[in-house]
Amino acid sequence: PQCSTADPLKALVFDSTFDHYRGVIANIALFGGEIQKGHKIVSAHTKKRYEVNEVGILTPNEQPTHNLYAGQVGYLIAGMKEVTEAQIGDTLFLYKQPVEPLPGFKSAKPMVFAGMYPVDQTEYNNLRSALERLTLNDSSVTVHRDSSLALGAGWRLGFLGLLHMEVFNQRLEQEYNMSVILTAPTVPYKAILSSAKLIKEYGKAEITIINPAQFPDKFSVSEYLEPTVLGTIVTPHEYIGKITALCQDRRAVQKDMLYIDEHRVLLKYLFPLNEIVVDFYDNLKSLSSGYASFDYEDAGYQAADLSKMDILLNGNPVEELATIIHNDKAYATGKFLCQRLKDSIPRQLFEIAIQAAIGKKIIARETLKAYRKNVVAKCYGGDITRRMKLLKRQAEGKKLMRKIGNVEVPRDAFIRVLKRQTDK
Repeated sequence: PQCSTADPLKALVFDSTFDHYRGVIANIALFGGEIQKGHKIVSAHTKKRYEVNEVGILTPNEQPTHNLYAGQVGYLIAGMKEVTEAQIGDTLFLYKQPVEPLPGFKSAKPMVFAGMYPVDQTEYNNLRSALERLTLNDSSVTVHRDSSLALGAGWRLGFLGLLHMEVFNQRLEQEYNMSVILTAPTVPYKAILSSAKLIKEYGKAEITIINPAQFPDKFSVSEYLEPTVLGTIVTPHEYIGKITALCQDRRAVQKDMLYIDEHRVLLKYLFPLNEIVVDFYDNLKSLSSGYASFDYEDAGYQAADLSKMDILLNGNPVEELATIIHNDKAYATGKFLCQRLKDSIPRQLFEIAIQAAIGKKIIARETLKAYRKNVVAKCYGGDITRRMKLLKRQAEGKKLMRKIGNVEVPRDAFIRVLKRQTDK
């Protein structure tokens, strides 16, 4: 492309690295103007202002120079503290000389969120250091501190997709020898607020929900929205029936069906993103004997019938197990979580009611029976009323214990319930 030093500065960031002493080193290509040490520049994406500390060319080692001119490729150091400040595709220009940003830049947008916690809390600092190093090379991962009463201190990570999450987790294990607990992935929902109080609190009418704890009450919301994707499946024609049934079970809407040749069919479905992030691809491969392929692209948000489902232990909600669920899947998911929790919690001296609830409505229940001592073993005969009194006294004691006793849920039980369902 034509460029001139007479034009205003327009520099494209195409790569960046991090130096612990100098900060972010951005690799740039100049499409106009010139840049030198002391210039004040602005990022078109973040709108942050910086002062240039050093510019130079790569030979391939860094070679400082007085200036970089239009048409040259080099590096720039401007006091940026984090790699996320120098996003690939961003445009830099001189302060008070704004320009039209170069086309093609699209900020990374996380579409899958998961909680990450160290298996042993003594490894927290080591895991934090490993995350910091990994995110230097992958600025598309968003990291927010999180904590759980059950799992301890950790982070809420945002990824571009499920494959991105899997690769990131594998790199942690292989490059840094870190064992982590990765919770089931979730997707970002949205809510259109109708409550003036909440709109004032958030400063806007539309909010994004990445954690069930943020889920607003339905009486304060006019509409919930869930992310969707347009999925493309290519499969041998003999598997169409099975794949169609799988897609319908995942609340997908068929958009197109096209025969590519005599043996292969192309199917297009509109999927809720939440329905494909865990095990859809594995099930598709299983049903098609490995022959079907799947690809998808973002299709925006659409209205959805969503609710927050709580898990109760003897009537007390367990915050860590709350989930955002579509009402069509609420019963099946609630039943599954209750059953898995029943299998994971050790028996107590009193009976435990494990319930899944949406608001005040109980939609699923499992009961964990109490340990029972045979209190009538010492009765060898005599009046039946003696046996009945002992049994009645035991029942009253169990009832009182259930009222005042706290259910101790071990950490391993939380891990078994919260981890991805593909591990079951």
